[in-house]
Amino acid sequence: MPKIAVLISGGGSNLQSVIDNIKNRDLDCSIEYVIADRECHGIERAENEGIKTVLLDRKKYKNSLSEKIGEILEENVDYIVLAGFLSILEPEFVKKWDRKIINIHPSLLPKYGGAGMYGIKIHEAVIKNKEKESGCTVHYVDTGIDTGEIIIQEKVAVSPDDTPETLQEKVLEKEHIILTKAIKKVFTD
Repeated sequence: MPKIAVLISGGGSNLQSVIDNIKNRDLDCSIEYVIADRECHGIERAENEGIKTVLLDRKKYKNSLSEKIGEILEENVDYIVLAGFLSILEPEFVKKWDRKIINIHPSLLPKYGGAGMYGIKIHEAVIKNKEKESGCTVHYVDTGIDTGEIIIQEKVAVSPDDTPETLQEKVLEKEHIILTKAIKKVFTD
């Protein structure tokens, strides 16, 4: 059974989705670690499930964050899932884990990806640009920012009355579905 680590920076709803899909046997893997780069609700979710959690404050570890993550995960996991993880991993780390790290992003990449494009900022940009559709993408992590090979995408319609918050909710609902699909696909690739 594959072993994964989930890296988070926020509320952990995508983490919870993975946990729930493991529990209902829709996903055949184990979460060995949840690593957060700041205090967040996702840590509490993991602890409530008895999952090993590690807080590596990005302000403290700065450029050595990837190295610290590597020390913890080396030989303990097969894959890394970035689920709302906001820190950028160092190129050496990414190369070492080539095609073993995936990320979920709340836009239809390549649109609205890259430095500074995260969270509500993406949905604000989508609405400002009067896009007719948005969505989410799971992709392999490479040494760029949101530039890795796309594994799966899911679209949502942008309604004329959508706000950044309502669009965020619609996209997040799809994220919870496609993250599990993408993890399964990575296991079989």
